[in-house]
Amino acid sequence: MTPEDKITQSGLLLPPAPKPVGLYQPFVVAGKLVFLSGQISKDAEGKILAGKVGKDLSLAEGQAAARLAALNVLSLMKHLIGFEKISRIVKMTGFVQTAPDFYEIPAVLNAASELFGEVMGDRGLHARSAVGMASLPLNAAVEIELVLELK
Repeated sequence: MTPEDKITQSGLLLPPAPKPVGLYQPFVVAGKLVFLSGQISKDAEGKILAGKVGKDLSLAEGQAAARLAALNVLSLMKHLIGFEKISRIVKMTGFVQTAPDFYEIPAVLNAASELFGEVMGDRGLHARSAVGMASLPLNAAVEIELVLELK
């Protein structure tokens, strides 16, 4: 099954490919690597799942935010690059806006990693960094960036 088939079968809806809100590109290709700009936890209607996980948001809400950010990344992958051109996800860096005493950052980002695995299969398995942040753009709960390898 293709990633598109898996998205449809899972009942997921990809939002439109996010447009840059500043002077940067949604992705840059360097050789066979693609560096995706960070995507935040914003739904298809543009509403941001915002706040600090562990203070304003529960772990489950943080995981929902991670899935939203991952859906935006998948939208970039599909609409601007094309799943058929992607060999694999090499690395995910996930940023979680957290309360100072929240330490379950990897558990939040597992939701995004699992979604990439569901959609991309073995090509979605990746190295990962999970980073807690004091703040993120637009008060988003989660931001995710990827490095991809092209075929």
